[in-house]
Amino acid sequence: MTFEHHKKPLLTRKEFARRQLRYAGFSSIILFMSLGVGMTGYHVFGELSWIDSLLNASMILTGMGPVDRLETAGGKLFASAYALFSGIAFLTFAGVLFAPVYHRFLHKLHLYIEEK
Repeated sequence: MTFEHHKKPLLTRKEFARRQLRYAGFSSIILFMSLGVGMTGYHVFGELSWIDSLLNASMILTGMGPVDRLETAGGKLFASAYALFSGIAFLTFAGVLFAPVYHRFLHKLHLYIEEK
């Protein structure tokens, strides 16, 4: 079974690099928005300084765990919600960043199989 009408050539390296940069931009937006939410929440609800908020948000977002002990109930509730959100946000960031690479791999594999 062949799909001749669906067969498209592999993108050139230059076109692929352009696509990869575009997706890196999308994933950076996800990352920085997620980091901004975390920083704001730690600063407002956890009553941490901006630099400590950045550190804690970065550590939670990448799955490393919290640095500072939170004393307020609001800070603890925010940290719980942010930790759950961060698990999904980081996977989304990574998925968007690596989607073009995975797509290119599958496309190349498909073209290889069709040659045989």
